[in-house]
Amino acid sequence: MALLAERPMHGYQLRTEFERRTGGTWPLNIGQVYTTLQRLERDGLAEESGRGEDGTITYRLTQAGAAEVSDWWQTPVSRETPGRDALAIKLALAVTVPGVDVPAVVQRQRTETLRSLQSYTRLKRQTASDGSSADLAWRLVLENLVFAAEAEVRWLDHVEATLLQAAGVRRTERRAAATESDERRNEQVTQ
Repeated sequence: MALLAERPMHGYQLRTEFERRTGGTWPLNIGQVYTTLQRLERDGLAEESGRGEDGTITYRLTQAGAAEVSDWWQTPVSRETPGRDALAIKLALAVTVPGVDVPAVVQRQRTETLRSLQSYTRLKRQTASDGSSADLAWRLVLENLVFAAEAEVRWLDHVEATLLQAAGVRRTERRAAATESDERRNEQVTQ
């Protein structure tokens, strides 16, 4: 909708423009773009503004759609209900499923995240700035990816330290239980 607020476009133009501005980080399925346009039209947020010779439908925002975009710009993104994080889910399950080598899972993920971080950093160095707003948009998306990867590495370090601490506590608990068991056996022998 934010792109339609600039000018009327058809689905392929919307997809192309979105991917250009985000560096293709989140590729859009063209079928989903057209499904979304139909839903926006159904909800009174967009309307047909013309048809090309090839039958391509161009859409524009309605007043209600423009108001919706304006509200979107004014409303902060809520973090109260975070999106699903596949890695957090994977590690939460890994620590509860017997037989999973959780430190190995963490290490493999750290290696992959560092590889991604290096790739993003290299891409950031290679990206020439032409001063355009699309270039600035792509740079911001790329920096978000860099910061997110750095944060993930820090979190994985924390997970590893927590696993080591938990393993130490479990060893201490096992030793205490074994000592208690030995003491009970010794009491039984002496009685």
